[in-house]
Amino acid sequence: MAKIYYDRDADLGVLKGKKVAIIGYGIQGRGQALNLRDSGIQVIVSQRPGGKNYDLAVEDGFNPVSAEEATREADIIQILTQDHLQADLYKESVEPSLCAGKSLLFSHGFNIHFDYIRPPKNVDVFMVAPKGPGALVRSQFLEGGGVPCLIAIHQNASGLAKKLALAHAKAIGGTRAGVIETSFKEETETDLFGEQVVLCGGLSELIRAGFDTLVEAGYKPELAYFECLHEVKLITDAVFASGISGMHRRVSDTAEYGDYSRGKRIVTNQTRQEMKKILSEIQSGKFAREWILENKTGRKNYDRMRKECDRHPIEKVGEKLRKMMSWIGVPTKKRTPVASRR
Repeated sequence: MAKIYYDRDADLGVLKGKKVAIIGYGIQGRGQALNLRDSGIQVIVSQRPGGKNYDLAVEDGFNPVSAEEATREADIIQILTQDHLQADLYKESVEPSLCAGKSLLFSHGFNIHFDYIRPPKNVDVFMVAPKGPGALVRSQFLEGGGVPCLIAIHQNASGLAKKLALAHAKAIGGTRAGVIETSFKEETETDLFGEQVVLCGGLSELIRAGFDTLVEAGYKPELAYFECLHEVKLITDAVFASGISGMHRRVSDTAEYGDYSRGKRIVTNQTRQEMKKILSEIQSGKFAREWILENKTGRKNYDRMRKECDRHPIEKVGEKLRKMMSWIGVPTKKRTPVASRR
């Protein structure tokens, strides 16, 4: 079992006198920046002008600067932009000002693990990855709690990288809940696997397949929506709160028996073999290369697949039904920030 670190294991004193640059004031950047500041840490925010995140940083009391200036001024530079943007940003704006004594900090290991960013050997490189979206990192901190975090050390030039990682985790509230040490490799590969096989790819395709099966059999699309999409939240909330066994105690005996007796007919040995294939694509770097190339060539496949998803009948019936449920609110087609972990 992994060792779990708590408040008593971390010393904020190692951050005394140090400046932390947050490059990218998105949901995760905002949550961590505000928590760091509230913990007494000097924070510099880097965000390009002209967007809502820049204006939000100003509203929050920061004076956003360029990534170049933030890197020059800071001792710890935390890159929190999207994965496909980090390597170019690093090369153009961060690397020229890196020198001995500075540290690079990440909340996801993608660019380090797959060698899109190769820091000089004389800087610390470590990770503090909250296991929840930035909005939750902030709200839990304000309530006196925290979101569990992962830490990982890639380079320990100063000999203090682990202490710095634990201190940062403490400053954003992570040690209140617990911090587990991992590696950049393990965090990156498990994170991508979870997204592709279960949380996003697997779940969304399962929902659409269930909806299609019912509608093709002649059932009303509204009923198919409720049974295959709407009620997913009831189940995932129960799983989140008390695990799969706990969820079984919260549903009917009929539903529980259906789970045991029919679930393996959906996730078959063939499905598991495909999961292993996807994992091997992640481990080999094939997915990473594909995603970086997709961005460099104009995102044609990405845009096409997004449009196909938007056109699926479940989206049309769902848009209509959600208007009946005022307690949900009507989401837009825009990316919902609270859903992002990074």
